[in-house]
Amino acid sequence: MPLENGDPVKQRGQRVNGEVSGTPQLGGTGDPPLWGTPAPDSSRTEAMAEGWEPGPVLGDGDVTPRGSPRGAGRHEEALMAELSELVQKVVKSSSWWERHGVDISILACSFLLLPAGFLCLRSARAIPFLVGVLTLGVVHHTLTVKGSHLASHNALTESKSWGKVWAIFFIELCSAFTAEQATYNHVKIHHGYTNVIGLGDSSTWKLPFLNRYVYMFIAPLAVPIITPLVALDLLRNVEWKAALRTLCCMFLGLYCHYWLLLHISGFQSPWSALLCMLLTRSLLAHPYIHVNVFQHIGLPMFAADRKPKRIHLMSLGVLNLPRNVLLDWSFGHSLISCHVEHHLFPSLSDNMCLKIKPVVSQYLKQKKLPYNEDTYASRLRLFLQRYEELMVHAPPITELVGIQ
Repeated sequence: MPLENGDPVKQRGQRVNGEVSGTPQLGGTGDPPLWGTPAPDSSRTEAMAEGWEPGPVLGDGDVTPRGSPRGAGRHEEALMAELSELVQKVVKSSSWWERHGVDISILACSFLLLPAGFLCLRSARAIPFLVGVLTLGVVHHTLTVKGSHLASHNALTESKSWGKVWAIFFIELCSAFTAEQATYNHVKIHHGYTNVIGLGDSSTWKLPFLNRYVYMFIAPLAVPIITPLVALDLLRNVEWKAALRTLCCMFLGLYCHYWLLLHISGFQSPWSALLCMLLTRSLLAHPYIHVNVFQHIGLPMFAADRKPKRIHLMSLGVLNLPRNVLLDWSFGHSLISCHVEHHLFPSLSDNMCLKIKPVVSQYLKQKKLPYNEDTYASRLRLFLQRYEELMVHAPPITELVGIQ
């Protein structure tokens, strides 16, 4: 990780081994929920995010690090072009099953598990009932996190028309959020300006009025309630036709869940059905919140007018967690163990991010670029120990002062 002594990047004012580091340097030899700032009526950015092509894929605000020779920027563009070409070769040699089929099958299997989950909740015995809760909880997060994330990047299909349909289905019907705002804030802002202060710095995840234990262990239970409320507030920023569609989809998704609990699972009380909805929809809310803050906050942050070129921005500001069977299934590889790969090539599916992982990691390490990895437990300890620094105070700004 690039935050320890001996690593290539240091942040101004950050404590390292009990001391405040000096001017940050880049040494060496050679990335609501999907909610955030409201999307304007016409996008104010031209950030790359939705797709990628061989060659340099850079944001308009990319600059050569201060103090580096003018040719350094061209060198970074060449690095991104070379990596893109290597990844394109892997993608072109992959079958449809590898590019889309594996992830579609996981989502399809989740749908097929829904009847079993609702029927298990009919049982008066504890074990079958708990199996039903666990089943519906995992299915819910697979559809709302993995499905919505892939749909927002149009990674489920090569058709833009079908991509729009899947985005509405997974984001609005299943997740009770607005597709336009989710896509804009996640794809255009977070991906286009990863770890850029005031844009894609993950600050929308911060609730500084909560203490560390409430935020990390209690607040996630409220995610199923907060999500549709935030969506309703953001609907003011979309045209009325899209807002009406979103409202209908949100109501239909929530009501279907409630109706199935009453008529299929046999809940007698509306309140018991609502409580079960909250329980299943918040089953994996803790790792959902944790993963979203662990993989960006605490890593180098940049000013909008001094952000580095894309390959450095993503290698410095994104972190991979180890593979985990439950989270890989529910959230997808691109949100867990292949987050660096996902931020470099966001239009690839989870399975393809996993396939290109050896290529990307080997290339970045070969070029002496950061490839951040850490364990879930280690990041949790870090955030509990340094909660105020990471989640309350404004982050220090990193400047790259030279490329050797």
